[in-house]
Amino acid sequence: MLLTFIILYLLGTMLVGWFASKFVKTANDFAVAGRKMPTYVVASGLFATWFGSETVMGASSEFIENGLIGVIEDPFGASLCLLLIGLFFARPLYKLNILTFSDYFSIRYNKNVEWISALFLIPSYFSWIAAQLVALAIVLQAIAGIPFIYGILICASVVVFYTYVGGMWSVAITDTVQTAIIIIGLLILMVELVSQIGGWGQMFARTPPDFFRFTPKEHSFVNWVTYFGAWITIGWGSIPQQDVFQRVLSSKSEKVAVRGAYWSAFMYLSIACMPLVIALCGSLIYPDIKEGDSQMTIPALVLRHSGLGMQILFFGALLSAILSTCSGAILAPATVVGENLLRPLYGEKISDKRLLQVMRLSVIGITVISVILSLNKSEIYELVGESSSLSLVALFTPLVAGLYWKRATALGAILSMVAGTGVWLYLEFYPTEIPGMIWGLLASITGMLVGSFIKKDDKVSVS
Repeated sequence: MLLTFIILYLLGTMLVGWFASKFVKTANDFAVAGRKMPTYVVASGLFATWFGSETVMGASSEFIENGLIGVIEDPFGASLCLLLIGLFFARPLYKLNILTFSDYFSIRYNKNVEWISALFLIPSYFSWIAAQLVALAIVLQAIAGIPFIYGILICASVVVFYTYVGGMWSVAITDTVQTAIIIIGLLILMVELVSQIGGWGQMFARTPPDFFRFTPKEHSFVNWVTYFGAWITIGWGSIPQQDVFQRVLSSKSEKVAVRGAYWSAFMYLSIACMPLVIALCGSLIYPDIKEGDSQMTIPALVLRHSGLGMQILFFGALLSAILSTCSGAILAPATVVGENLLRPLYGEKISDKRLLQVMRLSVIGITVISVILSLNKSEIYELVGESSSLSLVALFTPLVAGLYWKRATALGAILSMVAGTGVWLYLEFYPTEIPGMIWGLLASITGMLVGSFIKKDDKVSVS
């Protein structure tokens, strides 16, 4: 019965995508839904950007193993990212009426920076998409015993279909519906488990000392730098990511873009704590549930603890969360491939119809690469961390400097991207006590400073 519901849910999601396709007439419709979305849709979309496998399965696993200090990256860093977008980035970028971050780099710097930034931006999504596919396959394996590889292929097919036909319209509509399912499913399960354990007081009393410590216990320089790194991995690293930006740009006005970011920050911080509480209560009620793959803690808990009705509601919520994240993550680099890699090769000769076709075909290509990656790596938290780290060391500094430092130049932007990524990649193979992304970020800032002071260009700052 549960498997039947899951099949119907996946078919329903594909039907929504097919329905949304009737709104897609141009590349602009496909990429940013014609910039027509109201606040609650924008907020739901931004919330759904990360509320997927990382939060429900990856972060909850880290929480029960390492306590509150283990989940600074998500949900706290992710909520910080959404807040910063509302404060500093949504307004100036929305005014430019562009489709991608790389469009901004073209306006602020030059065409070379646009093209290079696209080359750095697109690969940052492969790990992110792979993490969602891994999570979906794990869920199908838990529910129906479907082999992992077939689960990956089934889920990839579903997401590709409704993203291919409906673009941002599909993403926006499904995000809104799925956000409601997520909140209802997690809230009911959390209240039930907290009540069974004897209330909030009992839950806190039964946790080990320092489990809810929010700062490093040992006040060494390395510990504090690592702690800072956890805050900025998603907190800063996801600011220059196209899936977030695309949802902001789908807003019907500048005010809606800013307000949607604020609402989503509050939603994420509050709702993302629910899986943490659920996982903790489950580990206290069933101590043996942590044995094996800790990423399976919550799904295993639901299958053991709940009746069919709750299982249907929860797994519907979980699939909702992961599908929302995955679809937006696929659409984002597909838009960049069409808009910033292929369109410049054709110039004004490429028709809007052909550009739309290129973006749709890019959806398929990016998914294929992500499927291959997902079959070689299965740690959700690790995959997500890789994605955010790359955008942090390559794109964060050129974006911030371009908006808020008039002296920033094209040479500085290129050196920033190359130096930051190069140092980070080197330290992935030869790690130090301090996380490689910190050194990568410092190298990125240094590259921007050196390049901007070596050569001044005539581009005027965009604000």
